[in-house]
Amino acid sequence: MQQSSIASNKSINAKSAGGNSALWKRIVLHKYMYLLALPGVLYFIIFKFVPMWGLLLAFKEYNPYSGFTGSEWVGFKYFSELFSDANFYIMMRNTFAINIFGLVFLFPIPILLALMLNEVRHETFKRFNQSIVYLPHFLSWVVVASMTFFILSTDVGIINKLISESGHETISFLSNPNYFWGLLTAQSMWKEAGWGTIIFLAAMAGVDPQRYEAAVVDGANRWRQIWHITLPAIRPTIIILLILRLGHMADVGFEQILLMMNPLVLSVAEVFDTYAYTHGILKGQISMGITVGMFKGVVGFVLVIVSNYIVKKLGHEGIY
Repeated sequence: MQQSSIASNKSINAKSAGGNSALWKRIVLHKYMYLLALPGVLYFIIFKFVPMWGLLLAFKEYNPYSGFTGSEWVGFKYFSELFSDANFYIMMRNTFAINIFGLVFLFPIPILLALMLNEVRHETFKRFNQSIVYLPHFLSWVVVASMTFFILSTDVGIINKLISESGHETISFLSNPNYFWGLLTAQSMWKEAGWGTIIFLAAMAGVDPQRYEAAVVDGANRWRQIWHITLPAIRPTIIILLILRLGHMADVGFEQILLMMNPLVLSVAEVFDTYAYTHGILKGQISMGITVGMFKGVVGFVLVIVSNYIVKKLGHEGIY
């Protein structure tokens, strides 16, 4: 019995050694590919995985003098405070409402824009238009917020000057809560729609041209070609990006919100990111800020899992 056990252990060790040898052979064989991937792997290890130790502070009463290990454990104290906060459901409403606006109005725009650019046959004109729609992405939110102020403010705004000169009363675009979510969505559409076309244009470039030629022979016009060839070809890309987008439903553009919010729109502008900034940075409650970030991460993780499950049940490819 003992000899059989020893033989079994030797067999397992031999298989393990053989597996390690095969792994090293693959690494040596594809060494340049691994070297190419090394910067990305190091980035995720250093900036994504190592900082995850900081999540422990969500369960501690962090004291800078006691340090990371010396701070007192408080369990779910900060989670309880977050969920019992009077503004918690307001923040959740605002966060999800802003993201739903973006999902409904912003997400389809890069797809439509990419379809239109893909139909342009003059290469120079096409590249010129691509460059124009990409440019807003490189502007900071400070510049975008300043432009919005000079266009929509009641004092110096171009729109309100035109309204005033036409004999009508000016409109408080920037201080009216009813306009805030739409204003944020419009800003994001102008700034990011062009940049979002890059992935879809790349997916369209991979479509076999012979499929379009066969469709022309069968008498399909451009609309039919888009509907039956282009859109099905980019459907996996759309689904993957949609799932990833749902994973950020608890996130909003913190810088954009911070620049655009004011006391008059606070009821519709307060989100988890600004709450974490107020408590974690301004008030020095580091543990509360980390608690908010952890809660957002859990919400995003659950949404990705659920949406990926639904997509696969519908017969499409998910992200895993």
